[in-house]
Amino acid sequence: MPCYQLDDELWFPPVVAAEDYGLLAVGGDLSPERLLLAYSLGVFPWYNPGEPILWWSPDPRCVLFPSAVHISRSLQRFMRKQPYRISFNENFIGVISGCRSSRVTLDGSGTWITPEMEKAYTHLHQLGFAHSVECWDGDQLVGGLYGICIGRIFFGESMFSYSRNASKVVLVHLMEYLQQKGFELLDCQQTTDHLVSMGAVEISRQEFQQHLHKAQVPPYGSLESNFTTETLSHRGKPRKT
Repeated sequence: MPCYQLDDELWFPPVVAAEDYGLLAVGGDLSPERLLLAYSLGVFPWYNPGEPILWWSPDPRCVLFPSAVHISRSLQRFMRKQPYRISFNENFIGVISGCRSSRVTLDGSGTWITPEMEKAYTHLHQLGFAHSVECWDGDQLVGGLYGICIGRIFFGESMFSYSRNASKVVLVHLMEYLQQKGFELLDCQQTTDHLVSMGAVEISRQEFQQHLHKAQVPPYGSLESNFTTETLSHRGKPRKT
């Protein structure tokens, strides 16, 4: 199948036109309008520094259903003993910076979170569509994740951990929140052993599109984020801020 070249017009080819390995299109920009359109169609950008913007719609797709998150006994014991504080949207810039820094290798390469990407997602955060979940040990940010929320799907982008189990604790609290709010799923995009150990599964592109429909993601619903700012204690009890 061909790889489509995007231009200044705001459009994407049908996701069924993606290559077998998921590449759908190249080019375009990272404007809020294009990014939100992409996610609403089940498409996301992922490329290395120095490359043109690459847009993907993988098949299969890795997802995590809120009710199916797996919390091992050892993690349960850890969460009872370790007084991490979990917050939502308290330090988005710190989280995306942590995700970028944790993937940079000694030669300065190794991360797809370019300055252009960081700026674009920070802008989406300011517009109310990109959100972060933070893990604190005292006043120190030791882990977190960020992603895009449209309708009742949270499109996960990246996570990091500088302290034991920090990313797992963040993920558990996010899934508890998504379940409370009636979210359809967390989109994990790519399959990793870490995510599978937490209960993530692979579904087909067609099934993923059906979940977009069910979750009222545009064009089936309104373009809005259903993710509200709350602060959680480490035991997962919501507290309005």
